[in-house]
Amino acid sequence: MEAQDLDHPPEQGLFGRTGATLRPVVRGKFLFVGDEKFYVKGVTYGTFRCSISGEEYDRDTVEYDFQMMAQHGINAVRVYTVPPRWLLDAASQYGLRVIIGLPWEQHVAFLDSRRLTRAIEERVRAGVRTCAAHSAVLCFSVGNEIPSSIVRWHGARRVESFLRRLTGIVKQEDPGALVTYVNFPSTEYLEIDFVDFVSFNVYLEAPERLESYLARLQNLAGDRPLLMAEIGLDSRRNGYAAQALALDWQIRSVFESGCAGAIVFSWTDEWHRGGHDITDWDFGLVDRQRVAKLALTTVHTAYREVPIGSNAESPKMSVVVCSYNGSRTIADCLDGLQNLDYPTFEVIVVDDGSTDATPQIASEYGARVIRTANQGLGAARNEGMRAATGEIVAYIDDDARPDPHWLTYLANMYLQTDFVAIGGPNVAPQEDGRIAEAVAHAPGGPVHVLVTDTVADHLPGCNLTIRRAALEAIGGFDTRYSAAGDDVDVCWRLQENGGKLGFHPGAMVWHHRRNSAKAYWKQQRDYGRAEALLEEKWPERYNVMGHLSWSGRLYGPGLQQALTARRGRIYQGIWGSALFQPMYQPVPGAVASFPLMPEWWMIVAALGLLALLGFASPLFILVWPIFGLALLAPLVQAGFGAARADIRANRRGRVEMMRLRLLTAYLHLIQPIARLHGRIGVGLTPWRLPESRAIAIPRSTVKSVWSEQWNAPEAWLERFSIRLRSSGAVVTNGGDFDRWDLHVRAGGLGGARVLLAIEEHGAGQQLARFRIAPSVSSSSKIILIGLAMLTAWTAVDRVWFATGAFGILFLALATRMCIETSLALSMATTSIQDESW
Repeated sequence: MEAQDLDHPPEQGLFGRTGATLRPVVRGKFLFVGDEKFYVKGVTYGTFRCSISGEEYDRDTVEYDFQMMAQHGINAVRVYTVPPRWLLDAASQYGLRVIIGLPWEQHVAFLDSRRLTRAIEERVRAGVRTCAAHSAVLCFSVGNEIPSSIVRWHGARRVESFLRRLTGIVKQEDPGALVTYVNFPSTEYLEIDFVDFVSFNVYLEAPERLESYLARLQNLAGDRPLLMAEIGLDSRRNGYAAQALALDWQIRSVFESGCAGAIVFSWTDEWHRGGHDITDWDFGLVDRQRVAKLALTTVHTAYREVPIGSNAESPKMSVVVCSYNGSRTIADCLDGLQNLDYPTFEVIVVDDGSTDATPQIASEYGARVIRTANQGLGAARNEGMRAATGEIVAYIDDDARPDPHWLTYLANMYLQTDFVAIGGPNVAPQEDGRIAEAVAHAPGGPVHVLVTDTVADHLPGCNLTIRRAALEAIGGFDTRYSAAGDDVDVCWRLQENGGKLGFHPGAMVWHHRRNSAKAYWKQQRDYGRAEALLEEKWPERYNVMGHLSWSGRLYGPGLQQALTARRGRIYQGIWGSALFQPMYQPVPGAVASFPLMPEWWMIVAALGLLALLGFASPLFILVWPIFGLALLAPLVQAGFGAARADIRANRRGRVEMMRLRLLTAYLHLIQPIARLHGRIGVGLTPWRLPESRAIAIPRSTVKSVWSEQWNAPEAWLERFSIRLRSSGAVVTNGGDFDRWDLHVRAGGLGGARVLLAIEEHGAGQQLARFRIAPSVSSSSKIILIGLAMLTAWTAVDRVWFATGAFGILFLALATRMCIETSLALSMATTSIQDESW
């Protein structure tokens, strides 16, 4: 192939010459230069053999290469050594950003020698000083693929701590610089949450494997951008055509997955490493004589179509914004919608009885405004559904602003999958103030729940899109949810109707958080009320204490962890040989999780009352330390949550950082109390009872049902379960090791268990025999025994007031246990006696 003609000027980058004078920043899942998104479209450069004078880079060659890169739509160069200042000047001339690798001895046991670690730190400091504050610097990389054996040798925590120190050095020397660490699959378990964005080198030669792994990496990256720092294919072994084809789908897969950019390894086949020229690999887009390969044209075309190429089949979207007195934020939302990069969409604003300027603002932006009386969020979303003309209804809150490519990512995923609903991350803006930032790191915020890396169990309503046909098929949103919970309910009903929910990490919206502690309290109280309404409609999804058991993993900031939570187990393979080494997080037990529940404060209150009895009897002085520990647990938990919060310095002083973390701890502390307030106000309490009031004698009984037609045991139990649920009972199935088939729950203390036996009587005739037996939980037995012992103990000590109190409590719980058991037995026997079998 002929060398490229460089007589005409190179293509301007996304930001032209003006953008080259501004430094890039991280905003959510992407990089920005000024107010425009900056997609990294890069190549690696070097390392090269040094000249006799010790120079790695030749000026004339660099000038030629950079001009050729710019001509082919490349806007970033990754180098593995600290470049001279003149190279950065040349990059700036051609609109290129430079990712600077800070090299050090990461291939040896570097933490075993203090002298070596100090030398590494000083070398990193000197390297940053060489390039500090240059406008061409995209970021500094504090490491590249520390070998897994070295990480195993030192331990992951020590390596993470060292990389954190190096990151701090970069920030000290160049406060405006971005910092990353380039990881790879063999050490993906490293928790490097202190860098500005996540970078990975990944070489996978099958599209489906790369797409799957990109989805996993996006979830590891969380709210940070993900950059693919090396992708490519060797043309020596695979040929020019295969290299070009692979780079085409690799680049497109990277950007379609929502990554912030891709870097092709490499620009040229010329490569020098470890004192030797590498001649048996040819990963370059040009060869050693700078003759272009077919892959260069392919990369140019793919980069030009970032993030997703045009598609004539893009579905029409109807964006629905439901608002009630949202004049403070709706202008920002509508401004973001005006700047969407998508061909066919409409904007519908449903004004749910606002008394402020919301409808006027919406009209000024040209949106279609539907005004209704104040009916609540669920009803407003249904109004938007009925008015929508698009195939997809995209819901966004009035306090959220979409990323310019929000609909583009969603539409592309709809075209490639059969998901009935798709959502994406919602990220809190950092410029909303101290309280809003603390709320963003407090528990109870809108988070998504993923079953796999792409399949969701729940999508928050602030960033929720649904196929209109699927939404209409389930009757829209349930109008009983006027403030919250409507999104949870609609997600469950979509899945119950056979649909699947998807998640796309690139479909991002900026979601403003509450900007006062009072507003946060009200929000969490409303969420507590919504939980009560959801439990009333979906009791089988909630446990005895009234807490939801998600079928997937929650993702988002502010998530609480049990105090006893341990670091996950790393799959390393035999002798650490696994190429992919993920971390598996253990699930905390019920005892460890209980202090996280709102009901923990009920226990604290009960222990406080017992502690007061210590003034009447020395026996109860023993309760004081228990009460102290119970009260201390949420305080420590709040401090632990605030310490773990991903609060970035952003040039704040220590005092300001301390204030922000204390405020975050305070919000961690009040959140469960607010939820408890809301839950109890609507009747979601540990002592709630089912609606049925019929009771039965708490004893084991056997009921039989005759059938002239043969049915499998599973069919009998399924029909029985449906009958029980229609009567208001909460039914769970037995496990693999249980000697019972169904459990009927009437409360936290007692229930009933059902065991089925089938008698075969020939000609398909059957006699189904159901044994219904009382069931008492082990915890309730322990509580009753403990109360009986306390009653006897205080009677011996002649503390009659306490004896009476414990005796009454014992009788109350015993009576409650009998009532719950009787109710469960009654619901089970009544369902069997129904004549409609």
